[in-house]
Amino acid sequence: MKILGLDSSGLVASVAIVEDDNLLAEYTVNYKKTHSQTLLPMLDEIARMTELDFSTIDAIAIAGGPGSFTGLRIGSATAKGLGLAWKKPLVQIPTVDGIAYNLYGSRDMVCPLMDARREQAYTGLYEFTPEGMGILLPQCAVSIEEILGNINRMGRPVVFLGDGVPVFRGYISENCKVPYSFAPAHLNKQRAAAVAALACTYCKEGKVQTAASHSPEYLRLSQAERERLAKGQADG
Repeated sequence: MKILGLDSSGLVASVAIVEDDNLLAEYTVNYKKTHSQTLLPMLDEIARMTELDFSTIDAIAIAGGPGSFTGLRIGSATAKGLGLAWKKPLVQIPTVDGIAYNLYGSRDMVCPLMDARREQAYTGLYEFTPEGMGILLPQCAVSIEEILGNINRMGRPVVFLGDGVPVFRGYISENCKVPYSFAPAHLNKQRAAAVAALACTYCKEGKVQTAASHSPEYLRLSQAERERLAKGQADG
């Protein structure tokens, strides 16, 4: 099974090709460019370097949210367009699950943290067993106080990763009551390789969708939607 993975849910833009248990190629950039500038050129470069025949792709895996509203829309539009053009199914991977999958095999509990602004994080709690990845707390948008309170109550060692770590590191160091660590640089952000690898499991379980039916999962309203709702309530 050959999976094309795409992730533009945050600051990182990432494209990968995974075939069964092999990572054939990955191109990841964490820099100040919009994903609309980088995603397709990255895919073109990977295809050129690996002499990829797009007809051999079995499915397209996309990090489906939560995350940056603009980034999710760019990734979603790209995946839908490719899926429709190539007549390939899509596999929607929850963004936080994909980040956690970077640490497959970790003995400690895994807590991804994405900066959701407004003093919140997109987060969840995960563990790895011989059967695979277990979800202890599904991805959600909560305050750092709430997620750290859950971690302290569970009483298990934990490893943090994600672009929210620099934002919340001080609070973690002052308030985390269990042994904790932070993932190293090569594993602590979104990676399309993890999205594609997790999608292989999803495909075996039949968790696929058509390109036409795909839509991102934002978990909460955008700022513009919140402002419009607030204005409507104020206007009665």
